[in-house]
Amino acid sequence: MNVDHLVSTLGYWAVFLLVAAESLGVPLPGETALVVAGAYAGQTHHLNPWIIFAVASVAAIAGDNVGFWIGDKGGYRLARRYGSKVRLDERKLKVGRYIFDRHGTKVVFFGRFVSVLRTYAAFLAGTSRMLWRRFLPANAAGGILWAGIYTFASYQAGATLQHLSGKIDIVLGVLAVVVIVGVLLAVRRSTNKLADKAEAAYPGPLE
Repeated sequence: MNVDHLVSTLGYWAVFLLVAAESLGVPLPGETALVVAGAYAGQTHHLNPWIIFAVASVAAIAGDNVGFWIGDKGGYRLARRYGSKVRLDERKLKVGRYIFDRHGTKVVFFGRFVSVLRTYAAFLAGTSRMLWRRFLPANAAGGILWAGIYTFASYQAGATLQHLSGKIDIVLGVLAVVVIVGVLLAVRRSTNKLADKAEAAYPGPLE
């Protein structure tokens, strides 16, 4: 996918569609589109950075909320019904729910800045039955801050960052893998403790 071409031809629509789709759970280069658009605006002044910022913020929040709704309405039921086939038993579902109940706002907020988590955090929050009234402010704050940082940093960097935009996903992908591996190792070491706490918090079968 040539993000530079999409931004130069579709402008704000390219930013909205790619950011919203990525936030919804589709693995598309939404963040790269935002960076390219900001750099393009700084270099050519054909786009307004404030409009890019507004469009990216709305797209991030809207996409995440749709992803959350899908997870809440469909993901949880699918996990309950078919999770055992992929080793996702009720014990692990309780751990996921416990994590999002206790640390969901942090996962949602900081997940906006991590490549893979940015794509799936909203869906996982919905699947883990996180309360929407807790999800929304954390999601909105993360989306607005993320859009502002990337829009105006790339706008100031201009042509230099636009030239490097093709490498951004690779770098972010590597960083995301490192972060996720670290989180998985930490969770694995404390799985039994988390499972015991989750069972105490949600005794008996899940609803």
